[in-house]
Amino acid sequence: MKATPLSNCERRFILRAVEERKRLDGRQCYDYRNVRISFGADYGCCIVELGKTRVLAQVSCELVPPKPNRPTEGILFFNLELSPMAAPGFEPGRQTDLLVKLNRLIERCLRNSKCIDTESLCVVAGEKVWQIRLDLHLLNHDGNIIDAASIAGIVALCHFRRPDVSVQGEEVTVYTPEERDPVPLSIHHMPICVSFAFFQQGTYLLVDPSEREERVMDGVLVIAMNKHHEICTMQSSGGIMLIKDQVLRCSKITAVKVAEITELIQKALENDQKVRKEGGKFGFAESIPNQKITAFKMESAAVDTNSVEEQAEEIITKADPPSEVFAKPILHTAGTAQIGEGIENSWGDLEESDREAAEEEDESEATTLECQKMETEDTSTMKETKKDEPIVLSDSEEEEVIILEPQELPKKTRAQTNSKQENTSKKAFNKRRKKKRAAH
Repeated sequence: MKATPLSNCERRFILRAVEERKRLDGRQCYDYRNVRISFGADYGCCIVELGKTRVLAQVSCELVPPKPNRPTEGILFFNLELSPMAAPGFEPGRQTDLLVKLNRLIERCLRNSKCIDTESLCVVAGEKVWQIRLDLHLLNHDGNIIDAASIAGIVALCHFRRPDVSVQGEEVTVYTPEERDPVPLSIHHMPICVSFAFFQQGTYLLVDPSEREERVMDGVLVIAMNKHHEICTMQSSGGIMLIKDQVLRCSKITAVKVAEITELIQKALENDQKVRKEGGKFGFAESIPNQKITAFKMESAAVDTNSVEEQAEEIITKADPPSEVFAKPILHTAGTAQIGEGIENSWGDLEESDREAAEEEDESEATTLECQKMETEDTSTMKETKKDEPIVLSDSEEEEVIILEPQELPKKTRAQTNSKQENTSKKAFNKRRKKKRAAH
């Protein structure tokens, strides 16, 4: 994990707060952050929130051949994933030192502590056993991943139900949840991890460190314990030297915290089982707090209706009188109408307005026709009086339209043309006769 390093000023500020027995989120040195558990719609699915650190757990199972050295025991498989969704410093698909350390801690806490009865997972000795797989996904990282992962893992295992199985001879029948009720896992105890951060070589101690406190701490001690005060595993990292009194003090604090968390887990499991039996709504959507804006529902609030009439009378007496209601609506433009409370129907007014508009249109058409007639009469009189003069149709200053009519040539009748042709032919004949006489 390549997280952004803290500046020297931030490191000094956190260390000074630890020396003064103060924490950034307002907790005391031995206070644990709030733990919240919500279950999904399917068995074996849950989300555990430790402050702002959030882990999703999902349990699944399948029938597989057993291990050769343990033919009558089931198989347990644990996997923790750190995705960039939780923190930008995590790299996908890479086995970092932190991831390897966390996976080993989870295995030692849940497998090596023998909290699950693996012999109850055997179906046919040497042939088929149940393989239980626990997948843990870190959704948000705000410190103390191992505690949140251990709580989520044990809660998911307690909540999980495997299908019921029957064996007849060599035939193995796996029943669906509709045919037979699923069977819970046989869990002996609930091991839970509690982390302690040490500062200045073990001088100062903090329980449940946050993400910023983890960057400044010198070392960490993780103790896994159940409610019977049995230590399941213990791991110290960071290169610090702890004395016996410090370890004993941490174990006493762990016993108190484990008892509180175990009681919280049992209550959450009982409530979920009760809701499922009653047929109520369950799942992640129903577990969202109602105080949030994005909640799907709101809790019903009690309303006192004893003095409603008196309060209504007081409000009416103190209120201002209502404003006048206009019976006739205001028609802003032609073709509009309004129907509503306190206003009469105005469709009749609409029809009258349409009629008036139609009458106005008829009158405008009549006036345009009269104007056209007047213009034609004026043009005809102008043609009769002044044929050769140009006619000006528009007196506007912008444009002047002038129409010039061609001069009318006199029309010659057919009789006139024939007489002219006869006269010319006679003159030519007389000239020829005179020429012949002069020659003779």
